[in-house]
This record gives sequence, C-alpha cells and structure tokens, in this order.
Amino acid sequence: MRKFAAPARHLVETMRNAAQGAPGRTVSFGGAPGSNSHKAMGEYAPDGLPLPCYGFNDAIDAVKTGKADRALIPIENSQHGRVADIHFMLPESGLAIVAEHFLPIHHALMGMPGADIGAMEAVYSHPQALGQSRHFLGERGLVPLAHADTAGAAAYVAEMAEARFGAIAPAIAAELYGLEILAERVEDAADNMTRFVALAREPLDVAGMDPANTMTTFIFEVKNIPAALYKALGGFATNGVNMTKLESYQKGTSFSASMFYADILGVPGDPAVDRAMEELAFHCRELRVLGSYAVARERG
Repeated sequence: MRKFAAPARHLVETMRNAAQGAPGRTVSFGGAPGSNSHKAMGEYAPDGLPLPCYGFNDAIDAVKTGKADRALIPIENSQHGRVADIHFMLPESGLAIVAEHFLPIHHALMGMPGADIGAMEAVYSHPQALGQSRHFLGERGLVPLAHADTAGAAAYVAEMAEARFGAIAPAIAAELYGLEILAERVEDAADNMTRFVALAREPLDVAGMDPANTMTTFIFEVKNIPAALYKALGGFATNGVNMTKLESYQKGTSFSASMFYADILGVPGDPAVDRAMEELAFHCRELRVLGSYAVARERG
C-alpha cells in the first residue's frame, strides 16, 4: 500500500477491502485506480471487483494466493510493441491464459490546477505511455520520466503539487486525483490499441472450443542446429494452421538460443493443430502451452 502515492491510497484501500469479501469475483491488475488496466478490467469483467496492485507481478501473485480469481495483464501495444518482461512473467507465473481483451488507448496530459504546458519541465507516466506520446513530448521539450503506471503517475504528481511536473494518464485519473487536463489525446497515433490477457490458476477446458475462433498461446525453444526454426514451423504451413504472432526473446545470458512466443488460431485436440504441434515438439528443447481461449478481435 505504501508504494502508491498518498492521493491513491484511500481508493486502493477501499477497493482491496471490497475484494477481500469476494475473491471469486475479483480481477487484479497492475496500476493505481484510473489506469488503463483498471479501465480494461471494467470492460472485461463489468460485474467484477477491481483489485489494484502496484505492479504486474503483484497482480499475478494475487491470483496465485487466491486473493483474486483472475489477473488482467497488458502484453502488447499496437504502437510500442510488447510490454517489457511480459514474456518472462507469463511462463514463470504458472497461470494459464483464459481470455484476451483489446482496449483503445487515449492519453491526456494533466497537471496541477492552473498549470501551464509552456512552463512545464517534465512528465511522468508508464514507459509505454511515454513511448506512445514521444512526438507530443518532444515537440514541447518535455522530459519523459518513467513511473510504474499511468494513473500512479497522476497520483504522484498530485502528491508533489508542483506545477512544473505533469502526468500522462487516462482522463479519469485527473478527476480522481484533483488534477487539470491540459491536453487530450496526446498519443501519437489515432489507432493506438493495447492487448490484455486474463490469467487464472486453471486453464479452460478445450473440449467443444471452435478452432476457428480460438487462440492458443505457447512458448518454445528450438534445438540449436541449422534450420531448426524453419523445420519447426513447417508443420503449421503444411497443416493449414494460421500463426498470428511470433516473437523471439533471450532467456538467460548464454545467447546460444532464443525462446519464441507464438499465437495460433486453433485449439489442441483439432487434428491439424495436433499434427503441427507434434512436428514443432520434435525440433524443440522446450514447448509449453500457456492457454487456449476465445478470440476477442478478428485477426487480419
């Protein structure tokens, strides 16, 4: 609790007290009240109880310890790419992906009442939000300063009460923390979108899932031999399985081989998917399915 700026603590405490009475309805998220994760949680689970946590790891731990039924975590943004460290957090969490949710992102620049953008020196926000607004900040000579989350940055600026500092956050954060909106929609791209995934202690039962409307996420590490990745992925092409996402990342310090994070349209149990996954496994040192869940937004 003490990690949150003072203006946010009362809201956080109120939400946490409500969540303690009904953990089965609770959805945890990383960030202070008023953050994009909070907004996404309200859309994903309108009847759920929000449990704000200081960081993504805290939100994941809330599910692991039974304080929340699910965690809603952002994993990638259309303009700024994947959220830092998320590829490590998901496999290490031991939780399963059970849903996805897409949230259009709109940022506002806010500051103390009466503040002037021209006299402002620096702006706090989450690194993703700063990256999504870099042209706006650069044109005005505003120094970007990283904070744990967007709404938390707004609460921090309210706590400092200095006109020379501002925050980039959802507009609702200004209302929650007594700030004034100085500029709206400061994101550099009009089609700014963030993808979230919901994590639970148990995976969904794949029986009866429609392969055409199901996303399956997995990680794998190919053997460190020539053409291993080419051979490993060939089964998806020959079996007509659409891979919608493939990203590499380094695990450890050896740099001898890369881990890969992938999404496919399909579900284990479907013959085409099973054949493709069997061929993939043959060429891999490690393969782990993180979950199968309904497609929330059509790809392509």
